Amino acid sequence: METIFRIHRFNPETDREPFFREYRLDAEPNLRVLDCLNRIKWEHDGGLSYRMSCAHGVCGSCAVKINGRCTLACQTLVRDVAGDVVTIEPLPSFKVVKDLIVDLDAFMARVACIRPFLLSHGPVPDRERPQSPEERKKIDEVIRCILCACCTGACPVSQGDPNYLGPAPLVQAFRRIFDSRDDETSARLAQMDAPDAAWGCVNHFECTRVCPKRIPITKSINFIKREIEKTRDQQIMTEINRAEKRPED
Repeated sequence: METIFRIHRFNPETDREPFFREYRLDAEPNLRVLDCLNRIKWEHDGGLSYRMSCAHGVCGSCAVKINGRCTLACQTLVRDVAGDVVTIEPLPSFKVVKDLIVDLDAFMARVACIRPFLLSHGPVPDRERPQSPEERKKIDEVIRCILCACCTGACPVSQGDPNYLGPAPLVQAFRRIFDSRDDETSARLAQMDAPDAAWGCVNHFECTRVCPKRIPITKSINFIKREIEKTRDQQIMTEINRAEKRPED
């Protein structure tokens, strides 16, 4: 089956503006889009640039926009892409480095700012830190995140607000906030209690729709908001109780 691949091209060193170039390929329906990109590069245009690594949906490197949807090229089959023309673009919301490659430095910096690792105040145990099945279940879905940035690329808020933390960092925050082994829950919630953090999400659900790991991202962000409100209520009740216990003048 002959398929036309319409691919975004841009080299900042030689091109003034991005443009699209079309490649005709005899592509079997069960071929992955990543396979087609490889064939185009190897057989038609060695200058085409894109990211790839594992090619099995584990690393997230090959995230691009295919026919308007942010997804992994290695997880998208030709038969699943409607029409005879497949349009491939870089992820939105990111600066294009070359062709389909985007600059992920700012994205990774946002992930790093939420300290995506376990923070414990207790002594280091001789073995692992135990966690019950019930405690683990709270974070089972979000630990599937591979930081592919599809969610951030699809998020309308991220596209319009460069200061917004973004869905992927918020998923990483959820993982630590609800991890029973982490001792920095209060500090993490305080960090998320900001207009450009948890409250920046206005429930477009685009991140959830495109997530290749089917993580309920919007739901997870709303759980963070709920936990923030719960903490506020607890603080208010604590202050009320303290005031009631004070002796009258």
